[in-house]
Amino acid sequence: MDTPSTISGLIGKWGKLTEFAADVGCGYEAARKMRDRESIAPEHWAKVIAASEAKGIPGITYEWLAVRRSAPAGEAA
Repeated sequence: MDTPSTISGLIGKWGKLTEFAADVGCGYEAARKMRDRESIAPEHWAKVIAASEAKGIPGITYEWLAVRRSAPAGEAA
């Protein structure tokens, strides 16, 4: 499995938004907003990293998340 290049690409690895939300421990709407704005709030990073590891998605680190959080809106990092 390749490292995704975007937040929506990462979330898409789950197949269903509800599965991502359950694995990360957030609500469906929070997960939808993360995907739509291409950014995950720092308070969710530890769970996103752990869930990504458990799912076998390589390369999801604090640095990977921080780069995407700081990217200008609409621009993939």
